[in-house]
Amino acid sequence: MVTVDRKWWTLIAVSVAIFMLLLDITVVNVALPTIRASLHSNFSDLQWVVDAYSLTLAAFLLTAGALADLFGRKLLFTIGLIVFSLASGLCGLSTSPLELNLARGVQGIGGAIMYATSLALLAQAFQGRERGIAFGVFGAVTGAAVAVGPLVGGVVTSAFGWKWIFFINVPIGIAAVITTVTQVSESRDPHATGVDWGGLITFSGALFMLVFALVRGNDLGWGSVQIVTLLVGSVVLLALFVLAEHIQSRPMLDFSLFRRPAFDGASIVGFTISASIFSMFLYQTLYIQNLLGYGPLQAGLRFLPITFLAFIVAPISGRLSVRIPIRLLLGVGMLLIGIGLLLQTDVTASSSWTVLVPGFVVGGIGIGLVTPALASTAIGVVPPARSGMASGINSTFRQVGIATGIAGLGAVFQHAVTQKTVSALTSAPHGAQILSDTHGALAGALQAGGVGQIAGALPAVARASLSHAYATGFTGAFSQITVIAAIIALVGSVLAFILVRPRDFVGTGAQAAPPPATTEMAVA
Repeated sequence: MVTVDRKWWTLIAVSVAIFMLLLDITVVNVALPTIRASLHSNFSDLQWVVDAYSLTLAAFLLTAGALADLFGRKLLFTIGLIVFSLASGLCGLSTSPLELNLARGVQGIGGAIMYATSLALLAQAFQGRERGIAFGVFGAVTGAAVAVGPLVGGVVTSAFGWKWIFFINVPIGIAAVITTVTQVSESRDPHATGVDWGGLITFSGALFMLVFALVRGNDLGWGSVQIVTLLVGSVVLLALFVLAEHIQSRPMLDFSLFRRPAFDGASIVGFTISASIFSMFLYQTLYIQNLLGYGPLQAGLRFLPITFLAFIVAPISGRLSVRIPIRLLLGVGMLLIGIGLLLQTDVTASSSWTVLVPGFVVGGIGIGLVTPALASTAIGVVPPARSGMASGINSTFRQVGIATGIAGLGAVFQHAVTQKTVSALTSAPHGAQILSDTHGALAGALQAGGVGQIAGALPAVARASLSHAYATGFTGAFSQITVIAAIIALVGSVLAFILVRPRDFVGTGAQAAPPPATTEMAVA
């Protein structure tokens, strides 16, 4: 009978867990219109379905990495699987937006624990060239999970209902727990100490205040006392977090790691890929479903170009990472993502979904190039004993990118939709009458994403004018935030080329960087 080495079981367990947790970042996108109708949600509620998950992922990643180094990565990974699976069940049982978003927050905590320990488990299990193979598989799974989310969400939502995009995690999670307990080896940092509670509280508070302000800024007014207080409070807590980390003997975020430019580059790329193309998945889905009228399954199928290419290119990138400088994979990948986003800015009220295809193709290749190279860089520039910390920091930057990207782009999007729709109505037939009859209700409906309710109460001719004005405003706003996302990606590309230096990588088991000529081959 053929037996499988424990290290390959580790790769299987990690891949399944990562696939689940990353899938749940994007799988909900195509289900959001269905969730909105089922739970009577508004636009802010829909943002929180994604952001509640990403926010707690980001907030708890650093602490999870420190706990894993202290108590054992296998133990924490198992706990994360259990929390994630139970919270997934609670998501499916939710009957209100608040219940769903609270359950998504708990789900994010479980995801944070799994995410923070995943790369560390692989780094401990694999050495040399096999580590490159493992990271290639990890990269393929990462790229596929994020990209295939819309398709899986569409299939499951259409066939079984939106609740099953969460229920399906439960049996998969149970199987992953059994595999981890029986097959994965334990590892920890012998020098780890305790939990940095001051850092956890200040960082989590700062991030929550920032995201909450970005999500609610348009509704409450950017100059309102509540929004200004939240923004100022976020800055104050972030400053306290930096102070707390500097005075800690073993902080959860070790700022000394940022002395290596390559680590800075990996962190920036992690943030920019999430704040750009991954954050845009939500708004691309809203365009395909809300504006063009496609159902969940039809919308998911239209993401196949980006899904397929990200999945195909990622393992190729993993193999290339042992042959060429990783800065090229990161820099070129982010450049292609930026170009792919720019190719999607030519969207008008009369466009069909095919206008997105060129950008999907180029962006999918970029995602495939970046994901495994980013995984290699994140822990390749620190000693193996610090891999838990490094993995947690890089993952934190990714999830902060998702949380702030969706919230920030959403703030611009909401404002631009309202402004551009009203502007289009002023010159449209019956537009002045529509604005007069609806008074402030139209602006509120546009902010909440409920323009259909306003249109339904209008005569047919006026309804047509409003629908066209809304399509004009929506596509104009979509193009505007796509340009912003493209700029973010291009900044990430430039900084990847500048900061990710071969000499910053360390050899397996080494405490200092080896000669530059052998660095990347030894690590990746």
